[in-house]
This record gives sequence, structure tokens and C-alpha cells, in this order.
Amino acid sequence: MSAEPDYLPADALAEEEPKYLRRQKPVEIRKRKFNRKAWPLYRRVVTGIIAAVVLGFLLYQAAIYFLYSPSVMMESADQIEIQGNRFVSPDAIVEKFSADMHHSVVRVPLGERRKALESLAWVEHADIQRVLPNRIRVEVTERTPVAFLRGVNDLSLMDADGVILERPAEGEFRFPVVSGITESMPRDVREQRMKLFTQFMRDIEQGQPGADDRISEVDLSDAGDVRATITGLGGGSASGTAAPVLVHFGDSDFANRYHLLAENVDQWRASAGRVDSVDLRFARQVVVNSEARMVAAHPAQSAPHRAQPVRKRR
Repeated sequence: MSAEPDYLPADALAEEEPKYLRRQKPVEIRKRKFNRKAWPLYRRVVTGIIAAVVLGFLLYQAAIYFLYSPSVMMESADQIEIQGNRFVSPDAIVEKFSADMHHSVVRVPLGERRKALESLAWVEHADIQRVLPNRIRVEVTERTPVAFLRGVNDLSLMDADGVILERPAEGEFRFPVVSGITESMPRDVREQRMKLFTQFMRDIEQGQPGADDRISEVDLSDAGDVRATITGLGGGSASGTAAPVLVHFGDSDFANRYHLLAENVDQWRASAGRVDSVDLRFARQVVVNSEARMVAAHPAQSAPHRAQPVRKRR
């Protein structure tokens, strides 16, 4: 007896398949009706489109006005308002805006013009504003000089940051003369020397009010030694007519060293006859007239900042 096949012929399978396919249920497609509930949304969309068009048109007209209208053009220097300048020439300030003439004030690059103004020696800071429709307001903060600077042919001015300032034709200044600084020095070196100068002047004034008025000249050629020429030292009747004294102060302890000088200069004059220079840089010794004849004064042990009468060295 033969075994039955494990599979059925393809014809037999085809006969068992259904003679028809079941009709599928059609998908119902709903059409959105144009009803009244959608009107608010449509109105908002239309209103937004109209507003955007109107705003764009207004912005376009405003841009045309502020860029090309004759009423916003800079035509003369009278349209530049300058405030805060005392020694800076108005012509020097106006010259920085020469490229902006016959252009709209909106086109003025305020940042670039501010940097250009601050490149002027006397200008420490500048603030620039547009004043519509056609004006520019400039407010400058000028540098404050603290000393005269001895040059080759003339005296100029210098501020505490080491900036050399041209001496103006107008204005009265009462400052000590600073020497030992040149324009060829790097800016940071000049600034360091002037910081030392201002510290010196501040310390001696705090230690003895009115001391800064006696300073005639300060030599800053040596960063480790402030050498000041002082007039009117001493309390005697001859102090007003005494010759100026060149004093070496070193680079620190200015108030105590000036006090030591003021307290003992009369004794040194009585002993030496004439005091032309004093060196205060040493901790326990004062050297008088070191440039000419040497006279030493040794402070007492109990009062390290008070000198004893001097003795001439042979």
C-alpha cells in the first residue's frame, strides 16, 4: 500500500479557495464645511497679513527717509554739539566727522568715531549720541595733567597715566617739573614712572600738608630712586632764601623720609654751612652733600627717623 503524499497538488488547493472576494467597506471621506465657527480664525489670518504688509511698507518708507531725506543729512559742523572740552580744539573734534558730511546721521558709525576721538591726546573718554533728525552730540572727558614734562626745547604736560599732553595756549597750571621721561619711551614705562611720581606726591602731602608745594622738580630717570628738588626747607629765618636741595628718596617710604628731612635740615645746615643734596635711601644713615662734599648723619638708635647733628668727613 503506497503512502499518501505529504502535500496536495496546486489544483486541489485552488479548488478550495473561495470563488469570490468579500467587498470591503468603503472609507467615508468627510468634507470640511465652510461654517461660521471658522470665521474668527480667517479674520485673524487676514488681519495679520494686512498688518504685516502695512508694517513692511512703513518700515520701508522710514528707511528711505532716514537714509536719504535731506532733513537728516549732516551738512555743516554746526550740527555737531560739543560738550566737556576745555583744552581740546573743537576743530580737532569736528575733523573726526569729516567723512560723515553730506550723509545721514543714521550712517555715522558711533563706535569708530568714539575711538577716533579718544586717539586725541587730551581726550580720555568720549561719548557720542545721535540727536534726530540731523544732529550729533559729543561729550568728552579730558585728561587731568599732574606735572610739567621737561622736553628738549619746551615744557609739555603729562597725566598720571604717562600720556604726554601738548601745553595749551590758555590755562594756568602749577605743577612740579618732571624730567627723565621721553616720548620715545614705551607707554607702559612712562605710566610706571608717573605712578611712582603720584605716589610720592601723595605720600609726602599726607605726611606733612603743604609739602607738595615745595617740590620744584622730580627726576624719574631712575625707577628705583625718586630725586626731588625741594625749595623752602627748614624753619629758620633763612629757609626762604636757602638754595634748593636735591633729595634722593628711593622708591618707597616717602612720608617718613620727608619727615626726617624736614626735621633735621636746619641742624645739617648749622653743621655743614650749606646743604645742596641729601641722600635718604640708606636705612640707618643720611648722606648730606654727596655730590660735592660728603657729610654723614647717623640717626639715633631710639629714634630711627631722627638724625643727629652731622659731622664733616675728611
